[in-house]
Order: sequence, then C-alpha cells, then structure tokens
Amino acid sequence: MLELETAAMGFAAVGSQPRLEVLLALVRAGGKGLTVGEIQERVGQPASTLAHHLRHLADGGLIEQVREGRSVINLAAY
Repeated sequence: MLELETAAMGFAAVGSQPRLEVLLALVRAGGKGLTVGEIQERVGQPASTLAHHLRHLADGGLIEQVREGRSVINLAAY
C-alpha cells in the first residue's frame, strides 16, 4: 500500500503546470542538476513560488535536493 501512496504523492506533485515545468527543466538538466536561480531563469517563476513548488516535488519523491556549499542543487529523482 505504501507504493500506492508514494505514487499518489508523485502524481499530485506534478498536478500543476508550474511544477511540471520545473520537473521538466530538471530532467533536461540531467545529472548536474540546477540551483534555484538557474531554475528561475528557465521557468520564470518568482523565488517564493518556486520554493513552494520545489517542496511539493521533493515531498512527492520526484526531485532530490543536495547542499553544495551555500547552494542547493535540485536534481530529478529517477
């Protein structure tokens, strides 16, 4: 049952166009990932809105966030 719940959270996470745009940008970036600033440049979302979407994607298990120094690198979770 846990797999079904995880899948439901993932589908809910990409249930909006802005979150889907963020996820697609991360998939296109590949293994190097993107910082929040780089994602902003690609999708044109304000930082506060983007943080909200990144949280949903991370909670849904669709992205990973890795701290590198003072930056957070966002990666698509395959």
